[in-house]
Amino acid sequence: MRIERAVPIDYDLLIQPDRVHSALYTDPVIFDEEMEKIFHHGWVFVGHDSEIPNPGDYVTRQIGQQPVIMSRGKDGRVHVVRNRCAHRGNKVCARDAGNEKVFACPYHGWVFDLDGSLLDTPQADGYGPDFDKSAHGMAPAAQVEVYRGFVFASLNHSRMTLAEHLGRATDLLDRCADLSPQGELQLTAGWLKHRFKANWKMLPENDCDGYHVDFTHSSFMSATDSQAIDLIQGGGEPVVRDWGNGHMEIDFGVAYRKRGIPFEWFGRVPASKLPDYVTAMEARYGKEKSHEMFCGGPPHAIIFPNLFLGELNVVFYYPVSPGECVQLYTPMLLKGAPEMNRRAIHQTEGAVGPGSFLIPEDVVIAERNQAGLAAQQPEWMDLSRGLHREYQEDGLTVSHMSDETVNRSFYRRYKAAMQRDLRAAT
Repeated sequence: MRIERAVPIDYDLLIQPDRVHSALYTDPVIFDEEMEKIFHHGWVFVGHDSEIPNPGDYVTRQIGQQPVIMSRGKDGRVHVVRNRCAHRGNKVCARDAGNEKVFACPYHGWVFDLDGSLLDTPQADGYGPDFDKSAHGMAPAAQVEVYRGFVFASLNHSRMTLAEHLGRATDLLDRCADLSPQGELQLTAGWLKHRFKANWKMLPENDCDGYHVDFTHSSFMSATDSQAIDLIQGGGEPVVRDWGNGHMEIDFGVAYRKRGIPFEWFGRVPASKLPDYVTAMEARYGKEKSHEMFCGGPPHAIIFPNLFLGELNVVFYYPVSPGECVQLYTPMLLKGAPEMNRRAIHQTEGAVGPGSFLIPEDVVIAERNQAGLAAQQPEWMDLSRGLHREYQEDGLTVSHMSDETVNRSFYRRYKAAMQRDLRAAT
């Protein structure tokens, strides 16, 4: 049950073409509406089907502020159900992952199938002949779909299909999976969590922000011989790309492909050190297509609202409060590519591990952003950079890597979601 607010929030006022109001990051009423309208009534990334390869496998996750279980059923289907017993509300699964034939509530022993349907109630005679088991299951997500292994769910009915939500951004997911010679990813290395004392929106904003790199990550830029330095400081032309529906990308690949150096994005590893991978990819895609993929690499992109494809890392986040969120990340391992995967794990450790170059700096900046908002003037966050030099390419809006084109795109999608009338959707 939802308690209606007496005065609707004016999102046309708070979100303007070139700026957003700082209340979006601090107001608890806005945060509550985000949970309902974006996370509980929209498509959200939950996990990857490689995490639950066998019947009975499950992982516990969070959608907005609701705990859920993603599991593999006996029929091979992926299920997402709320992690709550239909009897007295107890959280059924406490572990992060496991394998079970059924889910059993530890409080009174109610037993549920992997799809959430109620199978058994101990001492069933206490409920009488009219007790309807079909009305007492663990509540399933209204919509669950899988695209290239990525599992998305909408707890309550979204107004669109997953295909409509993703739109042309399926290209971003395809570019990840196609880097495997078997066309599949394996997110099996485990997830590391970071807690940010910052609003959840600061994470996707920052992940596709090309303007901060020279400054926030100056130690990385000066201490390493990264291929990214050549692209950002001259010699390449990365761009930001608005894929629509709030999906966005810093496209480093366009610069890498112009330079035409295979695996430059992979720490400049010579192809000669990856002979089995090269052979397997060429057998699947042919030499010309494989060379293009070896040069272009994976995307650096956001799938709205909570999935970050961070090149060879897969990252997602969930909100905790207006001023706190949690980020989880794992290496993007390629099925059938052990040579790549060994190196990918080390790259992840160096880029986003606890002692890495990048994540600690991003955490500090996000938390300083949130702390700075306590100073209530000026009220607005400026997003005007690059408005004068955007252009269209293949039907998408594109601009310089340092421009805030994609931030504006994110907030257009955000505003559309926040202006939804949920009464019309139920």
